[in-house]
Amino acid sequence: MSTNRAALYTKIHRILKKHYRPATHVERSVLEHLLHGLCLENSKPEAADEAFARLQLYADWNEVRVTSVAELMEVMGMLADPGEAARRMKRVLQSVFETRYSFDLEHLRKANLGKAIKDVESFQGITPFAAAYVSQHALGGHSIPVNGGVLQVLVALNAVTRSEADERRAPGMERAIPKSKGIEFASLLHQLGVDFLGPNSSRLKAILQEILPTVEYPRRERKTAPESASAKDAGGAKGAAESRSDRKSSGRDAAARSMKAAKRIEGEPADRTRSPAAHGTPEKPEKTAKGERTDKSDKSEKSVKTRAGKADRPAKDKSRDKERPSKAGLSAKPTSPAKPITKKKPK
Repeated sequence: MSTNRAALYTKIHRILKKHYRPATHVERSVLEHLLHGLCLENSKPEAADEAFARLQLYADWNEVRVTSVAELMEVMGMLADPGEAARRMKRVLQSVFETRYSFDLEHLRKANLGKAIKDVESFQGITPFAAAYVSQHALGGHSIPVNGGVLQVLVALNAVTRSEADERRAPGMERAIPKSKGIEFASLLHQLGVDFLGPNSSRLKAILQEILPTVEYPRRERKTAPESASAKDAGGAKGAAESRSDRKSSGRDAAARSMKAAKRIEGEPADRTRSPAAHGTPEKPEKTAKGERTDKSDKSEKSVKTRAGKADRPAKDKSRDKERPSKAGLSAKPTSPAKPITKKKPK
């Protein structure tokens, strides 16, 4: 199995050199290689270089540490996953600052390689890809960094098993590829993995079939673009307008029905055989002797009350009323008899 894997890795290296160009190695500090590896993990080398150059426009790395994730996402918007890269970068810078109280990791170059790699892996937010990238580019180790896309390619090419890919391991790669060609091979393989994570293309399919003719090229469904906010607002406004028009039309229909019902009731001849309650009109109260309107039920109740009140009230003495002169008699003045009108005789 190791011989087959070694031959397969060698073949992969030979074919990838015909289709890709390796990224240029740049001398940086240990911390800068670490942060550049965080930008590079799932993106093209050109995008990672641009994002790292924008980060260097800040005053220092402490300013990057205290910058919000949203702002860092805008700065590194050219990456494949700027949000994840920004969160990892803030966590790594915070962990480095809490460990060293500075942003200087050059002491790792003088330390033992195994211990230096463990120190790098102890930082919060670090990934296996970034740790292997620092080991290869800054510490002089022979660790080929592989991301998720590279592991999927190796599984499709039968170079690693599914369980090994889940553990993020590619056994036999460092033995098959010499250290002098490790940086070049890692760059070529990384670009293949990034393309594999992207949309399907005939070029990528041809490369994989050139490496392994029986490769099973996965089909990916195209993600539909999310509905824009303007379209949502337009749809919501349209729906609101339609609902308002529906309410208005229903209100007009209800008003028309009520008017028709009123006209039908007014034009219908009254049936004398039926009671007023049957026609839907209220019963008219009867007129009393004083001209006041009273209800029949109220009249009967008042009569009962009146009879009860008269029974309880003591009877009046009518003799006193006869002896006592009336107010009309006292107030009336005696009238004198009318004098006859006489005509005076002329003298």
